[in-house]
Amino acid sequence: MWESLNSKFSKYPARMTVAQKMFELGLRIGEDNKIYCGNLKISDSALAAAANVDRRVIKSTVNVIVQDEDLFEVFSNIVPAGTLLKNIAKNLGLGVVEIEAGEESEGILAAVATTMSEHDIDIRQAYAGDTKFEGNPVLTIITENPIPGELLNEFIKINGVLKVSVL
Repeated sequence: MWESLNSKFSKYPARMTVAQKMFELGLRIGEDNKIYCGNLKISDSALAAAANVDRRVIKSTVNVIVQDEDLFEVFSNIVPAGTLLKNIAKNLGLGVVEIEAGEESEGILAAVATTMSEHDIDIRQAYAGDTKFEGNPVLTIITENPIPGELLNEFIKINGVLKVSVL
């Protein structure tokens, strides 16, 4: 998909910015060619402000996507992921660990989940940065309870892990 976006928007970086922002925020294009987050209609000016572009770029980006069958198939089926608990985890008594991965990031989530399972730590939420957007993606895991300090040493030993932080 990103190759298709790059070819469509290579001469129009502002349009690429809009497409990336829509993807990041879980925004879809509806049958009426309007932009939605779930069933909430998003104004062109609001998205333009978030993407730091002129609002006319929103319309032109949507038009290009709608005219491309493959891109429209993707952008008409995006669903927002829901509430991310990271910023409110402490308020809820939950634990947060962030694990920065290098180029060799395959299997990190499985290894971290296995390690937590071995220590009877329940995972409430996990999400990872997209390697297409980030050079070193970050895996964020929200746990039922704060992470014990001794686990940090186990996480850092996992192949591909560059850095571990408890928030």
